[in-house]
Amino acid sequence: MEGKLRRILRFMELTDVFFAVFDEEDRLLFANRKYRETFFLEAEENPYWPDLMRRNFHARRGTVISSPDFELWLKGTLSRRGKVPFRAFETDVHDGTWLWMTETVDEDGWMLCLASDITPLRAQGRTLRQERDIALRSSLTDDLTGIANRRFLMERLVDMIEREAEATRSPPGCFAILDVDNFKQVNDRFGHACGDRLLVGFAQKISTLVRRIDCFGRLGGEEFGLVLPRMTPPEAAGAVEAMLEAVRALRPFSEHPDFSYSFSAGIAPANCREDQADLYARADAALYKAKRAGKNRVCLSD
Repeated sequence: MEGKLRRILRFMELTDVFFAVFDEEDRLLFANRKYRETFFLEAEENPYWPDLMRRNFHARRGTVISSPDFELWLKGTLSRRGKVPFRAFETDVHDGTWLWMTETVDEDGWMLCLASDITPLRAQGRTLRQERDIALRSSLTDDLTGIANRRFLMERLVDMIEREAEATRSPPGCFAILDVDNFKQVNDRFGHACGDRLLVGFAQKISTLVRRIDCFGRLGGEEFGLVLPRMTPPEAAGAVEAMLEAVRALRPFSEHPDFSYSFSAGIAPANCREDQADLYARADAALYKAKRAGKNRVCLSD
């Protein structure tokens, strides 16, 4: 078996197909020669994917990123990356190479990336396809915060319910609604520009606390959604409580260093073959219960 594995790895080094594996925390575990050459990786280097993209962006190499605000682009990309079991897309590289890339994600959040060089095949219509891909990404991204929007979040909610219907051993997934407390007072006291800054900072903080397989997005206004596949209600409550503690510690405005804020959250477990509207309504009812109980807390659905 060991000899067969060595031969498989040798083939991976010889092939012109790009091959890489990332773990559930988005750290590179393995990449073949072609992938490392194209994305400027040393032989024993295993960076996190965001760090790799950031480094190459500033060096103007690797993947072409057209957005002038890299961190906003990264935030939006991470809110969607690894959230679906499989996706395929085209991407271009600074050296002129055009790639057809696929991402396959397992139930634990590990990702297999495969890519082929299609530069000679797909030159015609490339600009049109790029514009289409940019428009598609925009349609799934919240304009203010840069994270996933309601449309993308609801699609992932449906995915979780459907997977729950097929699951036999994994724990049920949960859906949480997070609502920033007293947000109108923030706007009234400090102005809408500060309110927007608070929402951007809130989205950024929560995004750092979710798993690869979770999906966090903005539902609208000061309300956000969190899809938590394969989590029991107590696990989901613990995860959201940790987020609440982290948010309480934030000081969003340097000009008002004593100001802090909180959020309220309602959590509902997914039921087999449940309609997404019913799951949403149960999470919303739990949020309302948290608000009535004094805000700044997490409540589970009845």
